[in-house]
Amino acid sequence: MSGLAAVLAGREAPGIHLWHGAFDVADVRHSVEHAGWGFGHVDGWTGADSKAAFLAAVGEALDFPDHYGQNFDALADCLHDIGAGRDGVVLLWDGWATLARADEKAFNIALTVLGSRVNADRGVPFSVLLRGDGPPVPGITSLD
Repeated sequence: MSGLAAVLAGREAPGIHLWHGAFDVADVRHSVEHAGWGFGHVDGWTGADSKAAFLAAVGEALDFPDHYGQNFDALADCLHDIGAGRDGVVLLWDGWATLARADEKAFNIALTVLGSRVNADRGVPFSVLLRGDGPPVPGITSLD
């Protein structure tokens, strides 16, 4: 988990990163939470393969409030309220390529919204780990 460990320790800037760590989700959660960060997991292999499914999965993974509207504006709003009392938040998105291939426009908007939270001047650090193989994503660095 060296790349992830670097993010959690502050040696790697928070961001959206490709990550190929083959660790069990429970082990990743444990490592992230042990470091004082919040954790969310989206499983694109089993359902987050459409815009609606992705938005619902993120809301569930990050425990958004009941009034979350499951659209990209609501996603942006709710992302700014996550992580209170934590050192940061990590969102592990397994199978991201299913949405990237099924709906390229929605995937690009999702990356833009997630990226705006990553680069926000307020709130705790936020990182997104795109785990697994998929189409090239310009500007996304690898933690491997």
